[in-house]
Amino acid sequence: MSLPYVIMALVTLQRLAELAIAASNTRHLRALGAIEIGRSHYPAMVALHASWIAILWLSVGARAVNLPLLGLFILLQALRVWVLASLGRRWTTRIIVVPGMPLVTGGPFRFLRHPNYCVVVGEIAILPLVFGQIWIAVVFTVLNAAMLWVRIRTETGAIYGLDVSTKCVTPEA
Repeated sequence: MSLPYVIMALVTLQRLAELAIAASNTRHLRALGAIEIGRSHYPAMVALHASWIAILWLSVGARAVNLPLLGLFILLQALRVWVLASLGRRWTTRIIVVPGMPLVTGGPFRFLRHPNYCVVVGEIAILPLVFGQIWIAVVFTVLNAAMLWVRIRTETGAIYGLDVSTKCVTPEA
């Protein structure tokens, strides 16, 4: 198996493992009384990420691998692990909020409000560039920006009790 396919196999296995962890964490959070916000856009986000991986699988072939960019991608994976470790059982691919639970403020959250999204932005742009696939990097970066515009507004509203459609604080029930 060529190096591009080994890289893609590792990325795919990582994502599948993360989906299993996210599902377990989601069940745990729901048992604590969590609610899911933004359920309607979740299938589009999954489709975006699955399409990104599928197109990379179909396009990498026997391409050369840009090792400095691969190193940067590996660094992003270390940052991803830091985010997941900082969130612990609270990390999931969905927007899940447990009413009354304080925000995580340690780890990378000391520096950024949404560090995982920063990692994802980098991954979606850099991995295709590792294989010289500029068009994939550009197309999926634009699609991901649109998804993150919706997702971050929804997540921020859920976390801080804001109605993002009107930018008003949602009254307590």
